[in-house]
Amino acid sequence: MHSVIPGAPAVGPPQDDYAVTAEFYDVLQAEQDTARVRHLYRRDVAGAHVGVLDIGAGTGRVTEMSLRESLAGVHAVEPSRAMRAPLMTRLAALPRALRERVTVHPYTLEEAGLREVADVAVCHNTVACLAPEARRALWPALAGALVPGGSLVLQLPPRRLPDTDVVRLFAPQRIGEHAYGGHMVMAAVGGRVRTRCHYWVRGSQGLLREHTETFWMWPATRAELLGDLAGHGFVPLPSRADPGVLALSLGPPARPE
Repeated sequence: MHSVIPGAPAVGPPQDDYAVTAEFYDVLQAEQDTARVRHLYRRDVAGAHVGVLDIGAGTGRVTEMSLRESLAGVHAVEPSRAMRAPLMTRLAALPRALRERVTVHPYTLEEAGLREVADVAVCHNTVACLAPEARRALWPALAGALVPGGSLVLQLPPRRLPDTDVVRLFAPQRIGEHAYGGHMVMAAVGGRVRTRCHYWVRGSQGLLREHTETFWMWPATRAELLGDLAGHGFVPLPSRADPGVLALSLGPPARPE
């Protein structure tokens, strides 16, 4: 039985789209992704004064980095129940002083209804996973959650469908007596990118178990995103060194006093 708190957003059925991947993600990808998010967003979050908004927090690499690099409060938005399990475990292991500055919102940003809680928003590895209608619904929610002059930094989705299947191998990782590994295959299917992840666990006697999980991604060009975001008051900031990252400001960026 679930109790309902008056005034809280309605929570639907648990979103366990990542039920398989949640077990393997940090084991196979977190070390590389932790270095990447620090490289891409550290300077942005370090300059936050009002707060940092982590949209699609996943297992918490951007969230933890934001807590360590800034003194501002952090809002971690993650609707997937499966992904929130490692996220909460990561946060529980942090010192109390860091934990007290982070709030986890178990909804989509639209459902969370946050208003002017941050001057920096990071959207890492998320926009590609939103269907066009869901992506368009995100922008007004983002504009409401940022203070005027706040900045948004997002990782761009693929510009187009892949011409051929793309395979990415996960380097095997050992935990105790078991080795964990797998691979990802990206393919164009019906105007979308089908991303199929295969995971395996091996022991001294061979294969112990294997799992497969499928995700979908939707391509969008930089120009398309800029056009959509402009309708909600976002203006582009200077291009980043990494062409896969787009930075914008909610209205003209504030001038330093």
